[in-house]
Amino acid sequence: MAFFFKVPNQGQVNDSEKQEENMPLSSDREHNVQFVRESLGNSTDLVIREIGMGTRSGQRASILYVDGLTDTTMVQDFIVRALTSDALNSSKQDDSTDTDSDVFTIVKERAVSIAMIDEIGSFNELFSSVLSGDTVILLEHCDRGLKAGTAGWEDRGVQPPEDQTVVRGPRDAFTENLRTNTALIRRKVKNPKLWVRTKPVGTVSQTNVAVMYIQGIANEQVLEEVYRRLDGIEVPGILESGTIEELIEDRTYTPFPTMYNTERPDVIAAGLMEGRIAILVDGTPFVLLVPALFIQYFQTAEDYYQRSDFGLLRVLRVLAFFIALLGPSLYIAVTTFHQEMLPTPLMISIAAGREGIPFPAFIEALLMETIFEILREAGIRMPRAIGQAVSIVGALVIGQAAVEAGLVSPSMVIVVALTAISSFVLPAYNIGIAVRLLRFPLMGLAAAVGLYGIFIGIALMLVHLCSLRSFGVPYMAPFAPFNMKDQKDSLIRLPQIGLSLRSNSITPKQKKP
Repeated sequence: MAFFFKVPNQGQVNDSEKQEENMPLSSDREHNVQFVRESLGNSTDLVIREIGMGTRSGQRASILYVDGLTDTTMVQDFIVRALTSDALNSSKQDDSTDTDSDVFTIVKERAVSIAMIDEIGSFNELFSSVLSGDTVILLEHCDRGLKAGTAGWEDRGVQPPEDQTVVRGPRDAFTENLRTNTALIRRKVKNPKLWVRTKPVGTVSQTNVAVMYIQGIANEQVLEEVYRRLDGIEVPGILESGTIEELIEDRTYTPFPTMYNTERPDVIAAGLMEGRIAILVDGTPFVLLVPALFIQYFQTAEDYYQRSDFGLLRVLRVLAFFIALLGPSLYIAVTTFHQEMLPTPLMISIAAGREGIPFPAFIEALLMETIFEILREAGIRMPRAIGQAVSIVGALVIGQAAVEAGLVSPSMVIVVALTAISSFVLPAYNIGIAVRLLRFPLMGLAAAVGLYGIFIGIALMLVHLCSLRSFGVPYMAPFAPFNMKDQKDSLIRLPQIGLSLRSNSITPKQKKP
């Protein structure tokens, strides 16, 4: 599907089609209906209902909607029944003196009893309304139309989060419906300053993308930058928030994510109150949050729902990060170049386990890590009912068989298993991907020059991290640049009474809540 996200060729055909869609509606109702029917290729899911209105003048109307995207009960009860009712006559004093504009006004203000109703004047607005689930009403001898909010497609209900679970905390997660997601956030932040701006993105898909922030708290420069980058997107389609993330992130060629994504409304609500900006994409349950900091990927929502542990669990997650990143590299470096660093009994035990192994430590670690990555990917792609069983059983069987066959040492199996378990401790899945990508170059450096290679790799990684920015905010804040006040909620978390001020790292407009 890579071809789907290429920038389209702006040829004469596309320009002519765009000009036709931007044409204003004609006063000839039948011409408008025929143009819509031809533009949609006589699609069978397009419903066009022509009715005679309940007027003595013989006025007719056309009702257009897409089957499956529209609540047909609302169309029947509040549109068709209203337009065909005799009550429409009673709203006019003298039918003979009524103009087409009067009929349009009466239908808009009195007849159709739907809360969301608005005027449309071009085919572009008509297509956007119909394909979004709204119902369009076209009247005779009128160059304007009415769109009624009747969207009512089937969607997945609010369910517990699957990827970011907690022991204590809310159990609701985002869905694929944009309005459901914005409502979940508004339930937690009942503030009139919580503003939402929605615009379609994608020249073909016209996917609704919403920007959500708290006016007066969010930094205006960051907000303007978000709008600027979203306005610069020119791709045929947006099917998931990951596409938006890749198109507007600060730097593409980096293994570290610079935009935070989550399926938890409470995390987004907390981020908004800190001064961050949320980007919601219709059709995906994952919401983006900017700006993002490196330490943010080691924090979980449950950190703020349990009593303060002064950051012991966060320190444990950081330790797991370094174990997952450096575990095989340290084993290779110590067993190959720096055996004197190990106690003699331990070194003898490792050497005895490696006796008869035909591969050096680097090839041994590379083989086991590759096998485990294959098993992990197989467990994800296989059906859920058997995926976990296959990955667990496969790891046990292959590990045991490799040791008995003399291909790998028992100590290497332990190191790889500890590395894998440590990578699962990380709360954010995308930071785990970065660890998996960087692990192999560090193994190569360790095999080449030992611990010196590992130190060089870590130094290069730190320089790269310090050069990253997320919408103008330093990625390694509050460590680089160092901010003493923000240390209260970085590696440690002070009790709630000590978190009265907002973080200075993301430069919110208001420091106090």
